[in-house]
Amino acid sequence: MLEPHSNETQTRWDNGDFKVMVMSPTMSAPIGFCEGTSQDESEILETAETEGVEVIIEKKALKTGREIWTVRAVCEI
Repeated sequence: MLEPHSNETQTRWDNGDFKVMVMSPTMSAPIGFCEGTSQDESEILETAETEGVEVIIEKKALKTGREIWTVRAVCEI
């Protein structure tokens, strides 16, 4: 389940409580945090679809074993 960014969830990320930080390329603060399950990925994609946006999720592995997922809108030309 995606946990929205807040001071509390940021602290939990800093303490290693989440495996994944979800980012947007247009924002400096994270969108939120999650455990990186296929259900988390589905939730992100379903939310975007509900909002009428097609997105891709770029995943970057960190040396700590955690990941950063960047959610990018797909633009068709």
